[in-house]
Amino acid sequence: MVTQTALTGIAGLTSLTLALTGQGGWPTPLAPLTPLEWGAGPLTVSSLPRVVYTAHRGGALEVPENSMSGLMAAYERGTAQVLDLDTRMLRDGTLVVIHDATLNRTTDSGGPVRTLDRRDWHGVRLRPEVAVPGRWRPERPPTLAEVLDRFGGRVVLMLEAKDPKSLRTLAAMVRSRGLTRSVLVNSNRPAVARRAHRMGLVSQLWRSARQMRTDRPERWRPFVDVLDVDHKARDTDLVRAVRSGVPRVWAHTVVTPAERDRALALGCDGIITDAPGRLARARATAVAGSQRGARP
Repeated sequence: MVTQTALTGIAGLTSLTLALTGQGGWPTPLAPLTPLEWGAGPLTVSSLPRVVYTAHRGGALEVPENSMSGLMAAYERGTAQVLDLDTRMLRDGTLVVIHDATLNRTTDSGGPVRTLDRRDWHGVRLRPEVAVPGRWRPERPPTLAEVLDRFGGRVVLMLEAKDPKSLRTLAAMVRSRGLTRSVLVNSNRPAVARRAHRMGLVSQLWRSARQMRTDRPERWRPFVDVLDVDHKARDTDLVRAVRSGVPRVWAHTVVTPAERDRALALGCDGIITDAPGRLARARATAVAGSQRGARP
């Protein structure tokens, strides 16, 4: 067994020591996750705080995106209440965790993801970005089942269904694990969000700044639980989303404290970020500063 320390390079965050297992090369926490039955039950979307922080692809500026080690690091650091990941379907119906339609950008392989089967997938290795701080070893990308089994109910998960045809399979996997209120199912397509809602899932709809110029988000109120809006949108478009009646409106993909503060000032109640550690540090700095200013 080899021990690896993933150095975050982010001030205010402690280093994370991981033990690497044999075949998959995945990190396992030295302290095990708390079993669900020891607590009050699975965490649900309704238990989230008033302002929610989501680690986009695990926090892609701080960890290897959509990797098991990255998700585990984000979970252990505790700087986000929701872990975001992307799902795609292989040719044999297996759901796997990857953003792009091809393997080229993030792995040591190439070609379309949909041409692989489960056996092929086990031979793929993620290639950590050089720009990500710390030292990360190549590892096998996870399947969705493996992520649900490791994190399900212990933290709220946001799953972007890149393949709409996978929704039935995804719903069955979530239901079979008792996670229907603990998993957000995200899509850019209102029709997919409507289908997810009809399946009894927590539906999330994301929209780009360009789409938001002509959107009428109040139309989605009956079937969208979280509206995921582009922080680059115009103030008027963000405010219209906030006032749409959709229960939660979260802004993506935020990187800087200034971007976060603008979205919150306009009424958003959630931040989806590639840098949860950076924003957590900025939050702590702001609180410390206000406390110092309040001293006589």
